[in-house]
Amino acid sequence: MINKLDLYKVFCEVGKCESFSKAAKELYMTQPAVSQSIMQLEMELDIRLFTRTAKGATLTNEGKLLFEYANSAINLISAGEKKLLESRNLMLGELKIGVGDTISRYFLLPYLEEFHNQYPNIKLKIVNKTSLELCPMLKSGEIDIAICNFPIEDSSLEIRKCIDVQDIFVCGESYKNKLSAPLNFEDLVNFPLILLDPKSNSRQYVEKHILSKGVKITPEIELGSHDLLLEFAKINLGIACVVKEFSKEYLEKGILHELQMSEEIPKRSMGYCFLKSVSLSPASTRFIEILEGR
Repeated sequence: MINKLDLYKVFCEVGKCESFSKAAKELYMTQPAVSQSIMQLEMELDIRLFTRTAKGATLTNEGKLLFEYANSAINLISAGEKKLLESRNLMLGELKIGVGDTISRYFLLPYLEEFHNQYPNIKLKIVNKTSLELCPMLKSGEIDIAICNFPIEDSSLEIRKCIDVQDIFVCGESYKNKLSAPLNFEDLVNFPLILLDPKSNSRQYVEKHILSKGVKITPEIELGSHDLLLEFAKINLGIACVVKEFSKEYLEKGILHELQMSEEIPKRSMGYCFLKSVSLSPASTRFIEILEGR
């Protein structure tokens, strides 16, 4: 005897096709078998689910109500089965990573390349947002993993550090000779400052630390990317706050010069986070293993 789940699968297919014969073709069943399944379900529920017509079958009001729930349930089961099949041996599937532009370019790219080389059939979806914007996306399921600037404080997220970075101030040739070393934070406010957008976690970290020293900094220029900070400082539009580890080429070639400060901004971390309450997919797990060098 056909089981209850199969009965609902037949019911949903007839509801979608609005035809017993079309549903039979989709299900690779005979039309009498489909009709018998619907009759059995109607008997068990003691209610008529379809109105039979010469053109096919339409759901009754009660049938429409049941279809709304049954179809959702069948779709969820199908989605679960699909996830299991996709995750087998990482042959199919999707990995959704949220990350900022700067971390993408200077940190994430080699790990993405390694993962893609090992698992070319896993579709990579990269979402570019600020670290603070990525946390809600993790919670809503829009992304699987977020690569972020720390600190991030959220008890619902598993947060793991990958690297430490140092925020520094840099300038071009025109400002190099105007500055005496070492500088303190009070000195900085006398020069045009170039900082990231206020929504940036990096900007907020630097600003908060300097403010804790009793100095409020107000930038003349606010930019949306780390690369632009470097380029604007290069043409002497002001003093830029950048990440030292991501500015090596400019510093080593003498394009920009690091300001000697009387006090360094404490190092901060970058890493990844994911939702504690949801199990990681095999693709997410493997990507994390690559990030951690395993």
